[in-house]
Amino acid sequence: MNSDITLAADLPTRSASIAEVLRVAILAGEFTPGERLREVVLSERLGVSRTPIRAALQALAGEGLLVHNPNRGYHVREYSVDDIVQAYEIRASLEGLAAKRAAQLGMDEAERAIMEQALRDGDALFEKGMLTPEDRSVYGAINDAVHSAVHAASKSRMLKDLLRMTHQIAPSSHRNVIAFDFNDVRRRHDDHHRIYEAILCRDGGRAEMIMRDHVESVKVQLIRQLPAARSKT
Repeated sequence: MNSDITLAADLPTRSASIAEVLRVAILAGEFTPGERLREVVLSERLGVSRTPIRAALQALAGEGLLVHNPNRGYHVREYSVDDIVQAYEIRASLEGLAAKRAAQLGMDEAERAIMEQALRDGDALFEKGMLTPEDRSVYGAINDAVHSAVHAASKSRMLKDLLRMTHQIAPSSHRNVIAFDFNDVRRRHDDHHRIYEAILCRDGGRAEMIMRDHVESVKVQLIRQLPAARSKT
């Protein structure tokens, strides 16, 4: 009985780890839009039972990366270029407003600590001069920490709720890093430094401008990588 309890208690951790592995693979394009993810195949590939695989697939469906049909299983969700463009444009306005409010209201000690640790972690990541596939999830966590700290400092529940809606278009979520060229990602991290500096200086207008440009630039980098977008250029 004790071993069963241990196994059950460990399930959330195992499924979260598997979800992260699958998230990185989906964002890296290892699975094509519309492709079915089969529990048996993934179980064999990852060397785990189907139970944590199933929990991981459910979690990714909740994030919007997968779509679930009771009769057809889990498939990689397909998003139109227009869906992604709209999500980023709306997010740019909302994120800009969040940065402006964060500058006007100021960050508290806990928010500054999170922001500064994320910036240090990013600096250390880019000191290597290259990015590996495993670094995608590392940078995703850094990016999430930076933006979440700004959202928290905005002191606006409405803004956070609206931003959460844009994240339902999974490619627009700041945790899901798709465009992953070293130079582009390094520029995004430099933006984080400049956004934080503007917030510390209580310069709301500058913080808003940099944040809006930052999100718009990520949109452009992402759209360039989409096959549908490339075929139109």
